Amino acid sequence: MAALLVVGGGSGPSGPRALTSDEANRLAITRFRNYEAHGRAVTISVPGTAGGLVVTGSVDYHGKLGYGVVHGTGRDTSSDGLIEWTPTSVFVHPMANAPAHAPASPPRSAWYSRPLKSSGSALDSSLAIALKLGSDRPDNAELMPQNGAAWWGKDQVDGHRVDVMTGPSSPGRSGTAGNVRYWVGSDGSMYRVRVSVGSESQPVVIRFDTQKYVPVKPVPGVTPAR
Repeated sequence: MAALLVVGGGSGPSGPRALTSDEANRLAITRFRNYEAHGRAVTISVPGTAGGLVVTGSVDYHGKLGYGVVHGTGRDTSSDGLIEWTPTSVFVHPMANAPAHAPASPPRSAWYSRPLKSSGSALDSSLAIALKLGSDRPDNAELMPQNGAAWWGKDQVDGHRVDVMTGPSSPGRSGTAGNVRYWVGSDGSMYRVRVSVGSESQPVVIRFDTQKYVPVKPVPGVTPAR
């Protein structure tokens, strides 16, 4: 996560400026809101030099498990199919004609597993980021401004009025507050996230509630790590 991300399509005055106490409180609970909801429907747009990938599915923030369907954009369909992932593993079910949405129950066979790569893969980085957007406790609101979090502007996402905020810096990495941008509603709900990954020039974009949330069921024979 190295590049500063740019907000587009906002309205009203733009920042950056320091967070108000209300904004800091909402940013502090936004990942907890995802955990409270148990899970969220997501669309993950993954950049790539030869064309991107789009993962449409759901993330279970209690089970730390994601499941969906992958479609290639601007490339062939060799990466298309079903995908399920944990913090450490990726399970792939290739499909020549992948559906728009993953079936509620994963197929019982034809899955291939591999470790989730910690670097060098924009897809794996995107999957790991999506899992980390839920937390079983709120962050410390008082530390948000101290760690570089800021307000950047207002926007609308699917009819919801939101504030666009950045930060805070990653633990032990001061100056990284601008690497992640959140679109946060008046109750702390997370509607969109943009974050850079590795050497990709374009950011990953994760959009929430783009379709109905479907509870995530593990691939048959796989017990997710809690």
